Amino acid sequence: MLEVNERIRIPDSELHWSYVRAGGPGGQNVNKVASKAVLRWDVASSPSLPLDVKARFQSQLRARLTTEGELLITSQRYRDQERNRQDCLDKLRELIVRATVVPKRRKATRPTRGSQARRLEGKRHRASVKGSRRSPGAE
Repeated sequence: MLEVNERIRIPDSELHWSYVRAGGPGGQNVNKVASKAVLRWDVASSPSLPLDVKARFQSQLRARLTTEGELLITSQRYRDQERNRQDCLDKLRELIVRATVVPKRRKATRPTRGSQARRLEGKRHRASVKGSRRSPGAE
């Protein structure tokens, strides 16, 4: 059971694991042991996520989801399978926590009169600088 917070818990039955041979350091052992962990989780049909979190999760991770709606997470950071498995779970937990944060709505504001005046004064100044560079008979 992966506990993200008090509201979100994902049972182990929803997580599908596979292990493959990893590249990187390990010497001769790397050719014999499948230490790279691959986690597949079907986000689209998972009842563990609330609907609002699921919608944000799918929109934030659109590039990492398969066409069937599965999320793929891999880890080959460590030399042993169990630590890579735990690393995958930590990555998944972090992605879900990021999706639980509700973005703040932007309030439409208008520029102040002073900022508008400063902007126009800057434009006038820039135009006068460029105008002074022209030759007198250009017009």
